[in-house]
Amino acid sequence: MITIHNPILTGFNPDPSICRVGEDYYIGVSTFEWFPGVGIYHSKDLKNWYLAARPLNRISQLNMVGNPDSGGIWAPQLSHSDGKYWLIYTDVKVVDGQWKDCHNYLVNCESIDGEWSDPIYLNSSGFDPSLFHDEDGKKYLVNMLWDHRVGNHNFYGIVLQEYSVEKQKLVGKKDIIFKGTDLKLTEAPHLYKMNGYYYLLTAEGGTKYDHAATIARSKDLRGPYEVHPKNPLLTSWAYPRNPLQKSGHASIVTTHTDEWFLVHLTGRPLPKADQPLLDHRGYCPLGRETAIQRMEWENDWPYVVGGNQPSLEIKGPNMEEVKWEKGHEEKDDFDTEILNHHFQTLRIPLGENILSLKHNPGHLRLYGRESLTSKFTQAFVARRWQHFNFTAETKVAFNPESFQQSAGLVNYYNTQNWTSIQISWQEDKGRILELMTCDNFTFAQPLRANEIVIPDHVDYVHLRVEVKTSTYEYGYSFDGHNWITIPVEFYSYKLSDDYIQGGGFFTGAFVGMQCQDTSGANQYADFDYFIYKEGKEVMER
Repeated sequence: MITIHNPILTGFNPDPSICRVGEDYYIGVSTFEWFPGVGIYHSKDLKNWYLAARPLNRISQLNMVGNPDSGGIWAPQLSHSDGKYWLIYTDVKVVDGQWKDCHNYLVNCESIDGEWSDPIYLNSSGFDPSLFHDEDGKKYLVNMLWDHRVGNHNFYGIVLQEYSVEKQKLVGKKDIIFKGTDLKLTEAPHLYKMNGYYYLLTAEGGTKYDHAATIARSKDLRGPYEVHPKNPLLTSWAYPRNPLQKSGHASIVTTHTDEWFLVHLTGRPLPKADQPLLDHRGYCPLGRETAIQRMEWENDWPYVVGGNQPSLEIKGPNMEEVKWEKGHEEKDDFDTEILNHHFQTLRIPLGENILSLKHNPGHLRLYGRESLTSKFTQAFVARRWQHFNFTAETKVAFNPESFQQSAGLVNYYNTQNWTSIQISWQEDKGRILELMTCDNFTFAQPLRANEIVIPDHVDYVHLRVEVKTSTYEYGYSFDGHNWITIPVEFYSYKLSDDYIQGGGFFTGAFVGMQCQDTSGANQYADFDYFIYKEGKEVMER
């Protein structure tokens, strides 16, 4: 019997949409401002998953130049019908203030890892769109409807409209089919047809600690919808000691073995030590992750097995376990001409003039571009933090000629929150190693006046970060053997949704390689390898 330990997709993997095709299972997750857009994971047993595809990988499908932090891809929905996959997604252009400017699109592909179509525009009335394939062959789009009017609640309700495959557009009348419960913030709609009922699954309460999954049913597609008698279907709000917090934004699947499961968003806060448990509940630098729960039915209503809170361990489906080979090695030597799926860039794909695996074979070459505060063109390649304890390391050759040029290792949340160890240049010292921090847009240089001079004979500098749950430190080596840890301690919680000023941020911590040249000379850095190595997990709530 399979036992599944949660979360199943660790690190920044939010808003899961699950889809079964025969005996194969796929989950699509949000990527926000990170490119390529959407991550699709594949499993044969609901326990073991690997990153199979990033479908939005062309500028014609997704152009996020200038998109705000935590804009971009919100809550994609993945389905399969008529012999092909359907992916619905939102590109959010404005996140602050009275409006949410967001555009909803549809792409198709006959294979999950094939070349997906260019997008069909659907609407811009709200986010979290989802496509429902009814038994009669008709298709319907549901999304939350945004209300910008002063004094009104922004979340107006769930709107439904038919989608015409032939015309490739929405047709017919728009109906508000559900106004939500008193939890409010009703979003993330998914429709299902089961047991003679239409079931509408939504997220409510906001995607922080008071998050929840709500379900309602109706005999008629357009409602009215009756809310579950013991709503919410799932939440962590009433269970502050549960290590899986923020639980909500869910999606349902029935297996080929006739078992029912619910995948959902969750977050794992850092240990609280001697701090109060309830207010505030903590910080999740790994971002919002994906977990799975077993479901059962009673009186044509679904229930989460064990109650309406998430479980760390569940009984898996009645299937043989199928383990995958790792989708990447701990050490990437950049010996191929394509970046592995775990690496992403910000907002846009980087062409050969910025990112090249060919210009110096066996290296990732980055030509310096804008600063880490830019929302336009950064020469920055990074991957998610997936563990509370890990080591990341790289080896870089860089010859700056100006203090405006730097390259190195970065730990990043968004344009206003990051730290870095960088090779740069100073008039009286030549090449140096320095630390740079951006803390809610307040800048500091912890080694100012004590920068580390790089010897003239050193071509490559080895850089490392060691993350130890609540803190992390940078280190360096000039020969790859003798490492020196810089005695400056950084706090993991500052790279979390929960720390960022103003709220409304939804990603997680990343670690990666950057080359910056604000002089415009496009000086390049060559990264010889990148290591991401999981450490031993020691976590207590």
